Amino acid sequence: MNGSVFDIKINTFMRVKTFKKHIPVMEQDPNTDIQKKELPFNNLYLNSGFVSGYNYWWMYVVTILITVLCYAFAPLLTSFYLLLKAQENGVSLTDLAENANLLFDHRVIGVDKNTVLIALLGIFVITALGFVIALKKLHKKTLVSVLSGYDKFRFNRFWFAFTIWGGLLVITVLVGYFADPEGIKIDFNPLGFIISAIMLLVLMPVQTGFEEAFFRGYLIQGLAQIFKNGIVPVIITSFLFALAHMSNPEVDKYGWPIMYTYYVLFALFMACLTLLDEGLELAFGIHFANNFISSILVSSPSSVIKTYAIFESDTENAYQEVVLWLCMATVTFFIFWWKYRWKNFKLIIR
Repeated sequence: MNGSVFDIKINTFMRVKTFKKHIPVMEQDPNTDIQKKELPFNNLYLNSGFVSGYNYWWMYVVTILITVLCYAFAPLLTSFYLLLKAQENGVSLTDLAENANLLFDHRVIGVDKNTVLIALLGIFVITALGFVIALKKLHKKTLVSVLSGYDKFRFNRFWFAFTIWGGLLVITVLVGYFADPEGIKIDFNPLGFIISAIMLLVLMPVQTGFEEAFFRGYLIQGLAQIFKNGIVPVIITSFLFALAHMSNPEVDKYGWPIMYTYYVLFALFMACLTLLDEGLELAFGIHFANNFISSILVSSPSSVIKTYAIFESDTENAYQEVVLWLCMATVTFFIFWWKYRWKNFKLIIR
């Protein structure tokens, strides 16, 4: 991109305002002369990662290492009670070593679903805390800088995406129920449902928010500074996102080819939305709606998150689910395209 920071061609006053608000952050770095340094991208979101805080390579290595270690050791804290109950119910350490998902199966270890739920989501609370501390203490970055290309998180976009994706999920579940009432049955426990819903409302934004901030925020912004574009980081992080979900129980049931394909497609879709809209708000809204609405509507034996949902299903078809997801993603994209008048698709590439 040619020209100084003040010569950048931008389309709205908000874009100008956002760039100017980021400039003082860079001026605090004695090794950087912002008046002489050109912004490398035509994308506010990628430039947000460039101008906010420090971006030395070793900081990324240390932050990623801290985040991975927090995720690896968090279960020792959140799942200690589950481990005790598992051993009481005859589940040995050898069994858990062969299949770690047994620890989060309430039927196997003999605990309430919501007990497992808080232990599972608690892992992401600890991991997110480690990531945010490293982000602020090492990089001197704000959390907003990896969530949006603008000076404030755009909650209106987040809730719009949540409403659209959540509405489509409700429609598909209801259609599936009336089309196949034997495959999807009502299994409603009022007290358990209320507790599950409250826990999901409190903890699931942390889980989905962390995954968005880390994979489609921090890593995309960091890799963009290496590859000098957006598309390569989008592809790399999408495969990494899919790889991080390969330990989910549905992978064992349906096979890794179809599930890996689904996770990659989901990540690619979300990453493209992020660059096209220059912020994580839409992707975050979809991700939260996908996990929250799905969890309170339908529970199945193969679900990684088991809750006291309204419906119980044991006849899922992974291939049909992927086709259905593609239809939902297509509808959602065109709704966003129509509402936000997207025209500059080069934002995904450059």
